[in-house]
Amino acid sequence: MTTTRFLVPAIAALALAGCNKQADTSTAPAANTSAATGPVAAAPAGGWVAQVVRTADGGYQMGNPDAPVKLIEYGSRSCPHCAAFTKEGAPLLQSQYVATGKVSYEFRDFPIHPMDLAAILVGQCNGAATFFPILDQMMADQQTVFDKLQKLPASFTNSLTGSPNDQAMKWADELGYIQFVGQRGVPESKARACLADPKATDAISKQLADAQAKYNVNATPTFIINGTPVANAYDWATLEPALKSAIG
Repeated sequence: MTTTRFLVPAIAALALAGCNKQADTSTAPAANTSAATGPVAAAPAGGWVAQVVRTADGGYQMGNPDAPVKLIEYGSRSCPHCAAFTKEGAPLLQSQYVATGKVSYEFRDFPIHPMDLAAILVGQCNGAATFFPILDQMMADQQTVFDKLQKLPASFTNSLTGSPNDQAMKWADELGYIQFVGQRGVPESKARACLADPKATDAISKQLADAQAKYNVNATPTFIINGTPVANAYDWATLEPALKSAIG
């Protein structure tokens, strides 16, 4: 994967199930299993799960910023494995780990399909306040998007010209992303401004390149615990043991 893959014009029949790296993670290093020690700060009003900020690396972090265990997920909004983790694992991660203040959870968008740029730009448009609710609902709505992809006319691919932002606008119109976030508090004018923002697109490209350079991320989901990729972790059942080991 290159840092510009998500800008390449798509065809309707995308390999949407090929986002998970079960087969090629055997050489990845194990997560740092040094047990977390020391006191954890008391949760602020609303609890740690309600504390969400944008990080310097472009992700969105939920929980105690000083948590001894820092979990990062590189995920794609069009990856079925990521959607499965969001549905099955995220609620347990939040209630049993993030809420304690011992674990923070950061999601970093990692585009793997051409329409992902549009989804990311509108999904991040309202910032930290609505980032995770919109992310969760986009994951849950994947099948609606996949159904629309299968019905795309052949002429749509030829219409994907212009800058990456121009193409993102076309994807957003075609797949209903503007209406989707509009129903969740993002005015159409604001969504279109986010889709047209080249600085936001450059930031996403940089984040993708940094993920590949620093962690060799090449598929989603990829989980990082305290700076080390977790080998063969692609769902809650394979991730939770590594979290427990890191907490001690």
